[in-house]
Amino acid sequence: MAAATLQGAERTEAAPSPAPADPGAPVADAWSPTPEELASVRTTVARLRAAYPSVDAATVEATVAAAYDSFRQAKVRKYVPILAERRSREALAAAGSTADPAREGP
Repeated sequence: MAAATLQGAERTEAAPSPAPADPGAPVADAWSPTPEELASVRTTVARLRAAYPSVDAATVEATVAAAYDSFRQAKVRKYVPILAERRSREALAAAGSTADPAREGP
């Protein structure tokens, strides 16, 4: 399943149309992960690839990236890894993937 489909799986409402761009407005920063967050992303991808062996690796990586991206504006970063992993698992399960029960993580 395409990453774009998984990314919007939990959203049911239509997004409001964006306001016209203001040249003086600050530009929204893209998620720029710290080295610790990058390590968490790699660990999460590895754990989910092992838990969902039937899912393409690129799909798992895109799902995890989308989950982390959804928390890019979180001010408290401590819980982002576990929240992103849970969101990724939910998206993979909603897509019809079955996890290997012997390899399930937290």
